[in-house]
Amino acid sequence: MTVDAVSDMTREALFLIIRVSLPVLLVSLVIGLLISIFQTVTSIQEQTLTFVPKIICVFTALVIFGPWMMNSMVEYLTQLWSSFSLYIHR
Repeated sequence: MTVDAVSDMTREALFLIIRVSLPVLLVSLVIGLLISIFQTVTSIQEQTLTFVPKIICVFTALVIFGPWMMNSMVEYLTQLWSSFSLYIHR
């Protein structure tokens, strides 16, 4: 296995991780920002107020985006395993 092959596999894996985790992270970021704005406007400084809505929204995002996330990871692993013979040198 060459350094270029390892580099390409690593780059593809990292890009897949970013692409798959982005929807859930964006939902968490937006909900956290909205709740922070609400807390600032109403002068409520309760730290636990952000936890429950964030958990519910992240869980909902996982339910919505879960099949796409799983399909993306399965496609990558299938491609990786199908080309496994190319990485073995005798």
